[in-house]
Amino acid sequence: MKRALPPYVYLRKGKYAYFERNGVSQRMPEPGTPQFHRAYADLMAGTAPVTVGPRTFAALVKAYQKSQDFARKKPRTQADYAKVCDYIVSVWGKLPVAAARTKDVIRAQRESDKGVRFGNYIVSVLSVLFEYARTLGWREDNPARGVKLIKVEGKEREAWPRELLTAFRARAKGRPLLVFELCLGTGQRIGDVLKMRWDDIRDGGVWVKQNKRGARLWIPLTPILAATLDRTPRSGLTIVTGDKGEPADYFAVSGQIRTVRRAIGAMAYDIHALRYTAAAQMAEAGHDDETIKAITGHASGRMVAKYAGQVRQITRAKKAQEGRE
Repeated sequence: MKRALPPYVYLRKGKYAYFERNGVSQRMPEPGTPQFHRAYADLMAGTAPVTVGPRTFAALVKAYQKSQDFARKKPRTQADYAKVCDYIVSVWGKLPVAAARTKDVIRAQRESDKGVRFGNYIVSVLSVLFEYARTLGWREDNPARGVKLIKVEGKEREAWPRELLTAFRARAKGRPLLVFELCLGTGQRIGDVLKMRWDDIRDGGVWVKQNKRGARLWIPLTPILAATLDRTPRSGLTIVTGDKGEPADYFAVSGQIRTVRRAIGAMAYDIHALRYTAAAQMAEAGHDDETIKAITGHASGRMVAKYAGQVRQITRAKKAQEGRE
């Protein structure tokens, strides 16, 4: 259905028209009436009295995500920003934007329970939001500017050891186990896994469109993944759902998986390392880079070599030592 309302006018609750632009939120007369057209012209010209909406972080996030600044971001960046914005709204949503100080930004960075990288990303996204708040006239400074990011130790990811794969399967049930098997069985990122739908499964495989590269792949199901899917009730359009059948929330799922990882002593191996594990398993089975890329969807062999390099080195080292005394 084509948009029938003029720019900056939106319906609330399906029937109430509001003019929303640059922090202005104004209830409008019924669309299509002479009163509506006069009010719209006055608001566009800046000659009408307006009601300014609450300048909270929830309102700021909403305004920013409707802006051209956000629209110009790549889909992957938009998705990453959205995760952090959701977190900011959950913590600061009702707080006034003008009240935030640098110390509050630092506290949000360091008190996040989602890891150092996410804490640093909070600072980065808050800086973008505060800059947008300046364009709206909601504040004159950016308290996130200059906040130092916490140094992240550069530890390379490694494939999950077999004993930890076994331990996870023995411990996990329901949604965490389903996501685990989907990530491992398809070799895809968790964001792409959470978007998979039941109608994407056809001819013994699952179709996936990768968010990062836009690649569309058909991936045959492994026997373990196929058995897991057969046991999974279909409660929504997506394979992984929330409690009410809605698409599952990333933070809820990752938190549940983290709980299992902590219980089995696998905190050094995160969800993304399952993608490494899938590539390593294929390399161990003797597949070359091009074959592995057909599953992982990498554009070049560089990342495949990184994922599969260690297991290949071990395999070759064992072969090299054969027959030695």
